[in-house]
Amino acid sequence: MRLWLTESERRPDPAPVRTDARKALVAGTAAWLVALVAAVVTRDWLASIGFGWFVATAAIGVALGVVGLAVVQLRRRRRREPAD
Repeated sequence: MRLWLTESERRPDPAPVRTDARKALVAGTAAWLVALVAAVVTRDWLASIGFGWFVATAAIGVALGVVGLAVVQLRRRRRREPAD
């Protein structure tokens, strides 16, 4: 097996595949939301064992998931709109 090919030996790059990232983002955001609820319920215990930071981490995970969903939705809308 060779690790380096010349340009003439390379096959062309495949076409990019269209994917729907919304499902993955919804699943990840839901998982962070469950973690946030669990962390808020057990906040005192988490703080006593040195994991009080997990509440903020889970909240940031939910916020980033919501931002990611908004970005993906905006990109989908732009792709559908006809160019002027």
